[in-house]
Amino acid sequence: SPQIWQSALSTLNPNPTDSCPLYLNYATVAALPSRVSRHNSPSAAQFITRLVRNCLPGGVNRCIVMVCERSEVFASACALARAFPLFTHRSSASRRTEKKTVTVEFFLVGQNNGPIEVTTLKCLASATEGVRLAARIVDTPCNEMNTDNFLEEIKKVGKDLGITPTIIRDEELKERGFGGIYGVGKAALHPPALAVLSHTPDGATQTIAWVGKGIVYDTGGLSIKGKTTMPGMKRDCGGAAAILGAFKATVKQGFKDNLHAVFCLAENAVGPRATRPDDIHVLYSGKTVEINNTDAEGRLILADGVAYACKDLGADIILDMATLTGAQGIATGKYHAAVLTNNEEWEKACVKAGRNCGDLVHPLVYCPELHFSEFTSAVADMKNSVADRDNTPSSCAGLFIASHIGFDWPGVWVHIDIAAPVHAGERATGYGVALLLSLFGGASEDPLLNMVSPLGCNGDSPAEDMERDSKRRRLI
Repeated sequence: SPQIWQSALSTLNPNPTDSCPLYLNYATVAALPSRVSRHNSPSAAQFITRLVRNCLPGGVNRCIVMVCERSEVFASACALARAFPLFTHRSSASRRTEKKTVTVEFFLVGQNNGPIEVTTLKCLASATEGVRLAARIVDTPCNEMNTDNFLEEIKKVGKDLGITPTIIRDEELKERGFGGIYGVGKAALHPPALAVLSHTPDGATQTIAWVGKGIVYDTGGLSIKGKTTMPGMKRDCGGAAAILGAFKATVKQGFKDNLHAVFCLAENAVGPRATRPDDIHVLYSGKTVEINNTDAEGRLILADGVAYACKDLGADIILDMATLTGAQGIATGKYHAAVLTNNEEWEKACVKAGRNCGDLVHPLVYCPELHFSEFTSAVADMKNSVADRDNTPSSCAGLFIASHIGFDWPGVWVHIDIAAPVHAGERATGYGVALLLSLFGGASEDPLLNMVSPLGCNGDSPAEDMERDSKRRRLI
């Protein structure tokens, strides 16, 4: 009744969130904070996920009504998707005969509050499917999600989109000069791989490469992690998982430019074939790296990935995404990924995209002339781990990757370290999917992704667009 509804609303006093049961706990009304600070998303996405996890009444058929403004629909949908992870190996789940169904309805308020178009709902379905795909891969332990099975996931997405992946694997990696990926993964039972999904539409004016760290398990190698820090290392493939989920969604919704998803896959295992500290590897860039810490392995595989994106794919924009450093959580916290980039406009765009989509981002210091000396080696071009761990280690780790395309490279390089936000407690968040969809939404044919994108010239007339340098038409 209206009276129950009004009395429930009057009890809510968000601090920062609040909820109240209705009608014998068959329903719950919950309120989000009325104000958020400037480094948060106006959608209060993290609180949405938390409220749904904690307050949603039980049952097989459940319904969520989300009241928000049109500009917050995308972030809210992705936040809701995070509350319903796909992976479970509880025996009770396999015995359950009935499938659980969650119906989400959006009620728009404020400006532009007409009904949501069918195209918007299709975009939300693609995006939330991408978020849940990434979270499922990250939640799956390595006895299942090894490099073989990760490749199967990539092939499955490729088949869905009509794309055959390029796969370079095992000894072929060594023969073709991928010393980083091969060196990290050669000790494992399941061999390492570089896999690429390529979307090359007619009329593309630029080439974008997303490079993902896919360490399916990280023991640390011979520089082995301790018994308390190793659990959870099934999540070290979070960057590659996010790129797979985002690639599937963004291509489904129509992407106007060349887009390559590059997956650097390896298991950092311990064994007689493992890389030793003091070994020197020649990476795909041609640069030599003296290994002084086998637990600084993500940067080695990503260095090969970005060099491949530059040399073989001719990318104008290279974005790498990785669960790279434990120091990221200290630098920018559990909720904000860290961004390191050679381009100030893109740094601002990442922060803005994060606020638009709920995958929050905060900048790191980009200053190679002061920081790259941390990798000085007497016998090789560089070491793979810093001399001083107190000197912005997250920035330094990113700079290692950038050095393999060169600090004077004229294109846009963006590095996103997602070590902390890839999970919340025991569960993966699917972090990165919404961010990539938003950040590159300006090159999408989808109106909703255009709306949440911080980049692009979506308001320009075709005549104005034609006058631009075609390389700068949409994103750069």
